[in-house]
Amino acid sequence: HKLEEGMVITDEPGIYEDGQFGIRIENEFIVRKGVENKYGQFMHFETITFAPIDLDGIDPEEMSRSEREWLNNYHKDVYEKIGPHLNDEEREWLKEYTREV
Repeated sequence: HKLEEGMVITDEPGIYEDGQFGIRIENEFIVRKGVENKYGQFMHFETITFAPIDLDGIDPEEMSRSEREWLNNYHKDVYEKIGPHLNDEEREWLKEYTREV
């Protein structure tokens, strides 16, 4: 299969408790061409879903530094892209739920 640029894929990490419940976070990405070198054509992902990830379910102490950086950068993007479309009360809620961890 040849992967074409512009293809949309999802990333759906989650946790499932047998016979009880499950929850997952789903983001959509566009696959984009990156550098091409002697090893072939590399690809990268462009995020196209911007919704806050529920911080109530996250223990920052269990996250690596790079995971915390990714989450903080993602939430910064969420706030910058979604915030201008909200009223003051909604924007305050978004600010709280996209805070740094």
